[in-house]
Amino acid sequence: MKKILSIALILCLVMALAPMAFADNPVVKIGVFEPQSGDNGAGGKQEVLGMQYANKLTPTVEIGGTEYDVQLVYADNASSNDKAPTAAQDLISNGVSLVLGSYGSGVSIAASDTFANAGVPAIGVTCTNPQVTADCEVYFRICFLDPFQGTVLANFAKNELGATKAYCLAKLGDDYSGGLCNFFIDAFGKDNCVYEQFPEGTSDFSTYITNAQNQGCDVFFSPVSTEAAAQIIAKADTQALGMPILAGDTWDSNVILNAAKGTDVQICVTTFYQEGADAEFDAGIKEWIRSDSTALANNGGNDELAAVTVMGYDAYYVALEALKAAGSVDPEDVLEAIPSVEYAGVTGNIAFDDIGDALRDSAFVKSCNTETGVWDFVSVATVD
Repeated sequence: MKKILSIALILCLVMALAPMAFADNPVVKIGVFEPQSGDNGAGGKQEVLGMQYANKLTPTVEIGGTEYDVQLVYADNASSNDKAPTAAQDLISNGVSLVLGSYGSGVSIAASDTFANAGVPAIGVTCTNPQVTADCEVYFRICFLDPFQGTVLANFAKNELGATKAYCLAKLGDDYSGGLCNFFIDAFGKDNCVYEQFPEGTSDFSTYITNAQNQGCDVFFSPVSTEAAAQIIAKADTQALGMPILAGDTWDSNVILNAAKGTDVQICVTTFYQEGADAEFDAGIKEWIRSDSTALANNGGNDELAAVTVMGYDAYYVALEALKAAGSVDPEDVLEAIPSVEYAGVTGNIAFDDIGDALRDSAFVKSCNTETGVWDFVSVATVD
């Protein structure tokens, strides 16, 4: 009799718990292909913050009439072109429906064949080099491109800073900094530029600072990683560089603000978003960053908002729109749906052209306030 009662009790418990088990949603996986270490680790962490905040606000999505829980699956590409394909394959093996990332054009280009061979679509967030999408049918992106960004920076140097000669410094073998320097030089005028490259492992930039000064340059353009940028800023301060530093979107980071605070170095950057453009959004994400110790650490220890974080937020919602449009979690269906996706994001309206690039025609120009340690708005720039 006791045995029968025990079995009956167990059956009752199973039946009571069954509705909860059956109520669990199926899971759709979105890959996060971002550097969490290496030269671009700081920027990658800030980009991921936006995705994580969006996932916290919107943890589910309806796909084909079924509610799915959205799971972010992470793979650290370590800012390394050599490690990028392995990180990409890890995401594919984990069964992701699509991928977001990466911060850094080089790693995006290096992983593109891996994603293409598997038929898994990827949406770049801030990888601005044209080659990311030019040779890969599965790669899309929501950011502007370097030919545009380089022209904006060159025009700013000439028209706003009055520069007639520019010093350009890139990292040897780096697709992003080398490509952006070349686009800047094309727009500024090759005969009016001095171009140098530093090798992997460089930590002392004093020679390059001296070369820029000795060449009589009016502006120092170096769109390199935040790790190298901090070292350049330190040397520019101690050697009294004597000219403004210009850089692209990678320098829109707390690493730069912290390195420049208290110095006499003038820094201007182009980027995707200016804090204050959407006060409600800013307040919400900043409160979340302050309330989460890991998020705060990954944001550099304060709640200053980087544009890459906002772009990561928008990219997450573009991914959800792609899944909804596909009506399926199959990567093949998602890939087919992405070209038609449009989304009104915090950073502006997002839609794709025939290549998979975002239809964007403006950039924010910001200046580093070395007294307060924040970015000051300068202008919104376009190219005629």
